[in-house]
Amino acid sequence: MTVAAIVGAGLAVAMSVAPASAANPNYSGFVIDANTGKVLYNDRGDEYRYPASLTKMMTLYLTFEALKSGKIHLDDKMPVSSYAASRPPSKLGLRPGTYLTVDEAINSLVTKSANDAAVVLAEYEAGSESTFAKRMTEKARRLGMSRTIFRNANGLPNDEQHTTARDMTTLGIALYEHFPEYYGYFSTRSYNFRGRRLGNHNRVLGRYKGVDGIKTGYINASGFNLVTSVHEGGKSVVAAVFGGTSGRSRDDHMVELLKRYVPKASTRDSGPLIAARPDSNVEIAALPKHGPVPDSRPSVDEGMSISDRIAMAYGTDTGRDIAERMPTPTSRPLVGVDAIRAALVEDRPVGNAAAEAILPLVRPAAVNGATLSPAALDQGTTDIDRGTVGSIKRNTASEVVQPTDRSPWVVQIAATDSASQAMEMLKKAQTTVGSRLAEAQPFTESVKTGSGTLYRARFSGFDDKDQAWQACAALKRHAFNCYAVAN
Repeated sequence: MTVAAIVGAGLAVAMSVAPASAANPNYSGFVIDANTGKVLYNDRGDEYRYPASLTKMMTLYLTFEALKSGKIHLDDKMPVSSYAASRPPSKLGLRPGTYLTVDEAINSLVTKSANDAAVVLAEYEAGSESTFAKRMTEKARRLGMSRTIFRNANGLPNDEQHTTARDMTTLGIALYEHFPEYYGYFSTRSYNFRGRRLGNHNRVLGRYKGVDGIKTGYINASGFNLVTSVHEGGKSVVAAVFGGTSGRSRDDHMVELLKRYVPKASTRDSGPLIAARPDSNVEIAALPKHGPVPDSRPSVDEGMSISDRIAMAYGTDTGRDIAERMPTPTSRPLVGVDAIRAALVEDRPVGNAAAEAILPLVRPAAVNGATLSPAALDQGTTDIDRGTVGSIKRNTASEVVQPTDRSPWVVQIAATDSASQAMEMLKKAQTTVGSRLAEAQPFTESVKTGSGTLYRARFSGFDDKDQAWQACAALKRHAFNCYAVAN
């Protein structure tokens, strides 16, 4: 087929390298024989491109891995945070404080490509979207996706998030080879979500014999992307197209690629191409000491301000904006940039560094005189990486109240510069919420900052994640901010 014929058929991207480059610099394409590993087609398949919602393929890979290991279950009820609910479309329109099951989330990702559901999964599995994104990037490396970096769970625009057509076909193969029990989700044509029909965005399903997935994607910077898999007559082919100028032209081009190259694929299966590397129990040893950011970030100057750190970590000046518009708290729970300051401050570890990790759990609260909307505050501070970013010194003051037993999960509601005020807040929360916190034990933890000591207000006594999440949901229903984390 000539380039002129393709253009005449209405395709947005050409199949020969030079004209395609001239017509569409965002284009890249890659087709691989998944039986043998032979590359059947490669047009700029190793150049960086924005993945858009193809990102959700890795979100689902980690979800399937967690399901397979028994860490989560399809009927688990996952709480919906304000941050997750505030994600832009495409979305389910979830409300904060409600729940979504794992099965519902998976189906909504493969059909509607729901951005809010992707974040709900990320927060449930890793505590925060940024922690989950780090795991996504590390998993990509283990799968051989050497040119991919993830910064979020849904593929919404981020200049630092990139991949290649080759890497995404690698992920497509890995999903099929490692999770045959879950791969059928990708062939779902429509899904009934609580009485609402969600149609699959992948229109190539049914257009070419043997197509059984995988995922579409679109943002302005990327154009229309698609990864497709074919399993038919003993042949196995995975193809990726990036940069289409419309969904239809992208789909048409994908079908043309399949028509041309599937017949050239082998029926001889040489075994798995992507080595399954079971590492679900491996934890990240340590994060960068200056803040909750994924790999490959610029080095941090020791003298950088907290707002500069936030801007570098999240690609925005939200921290600076909040600092400029909000009064400095005194003797009350920290909010906005000061809450993040408490999370990012570095102190010398005491004893076991893993056990002493600072977990920045304070969410922004309303402040008199603040002009920012709740959505703006959520976006600026709720997506905090709750990994190791500092250390807690325990028993540094006589007023610190320690729990009698160390529970696997804890819930934090605030951080303040007064230990007694932290305890008062805990007692008020326990009295207000009632039965859900009846057996919980309030306690405080101190952390040294550059200018003094902060006291984190926490509840212990939760044996598992479900108990902690349920307690946190009850707190939110009574207007208390909270986070639940592994202790």
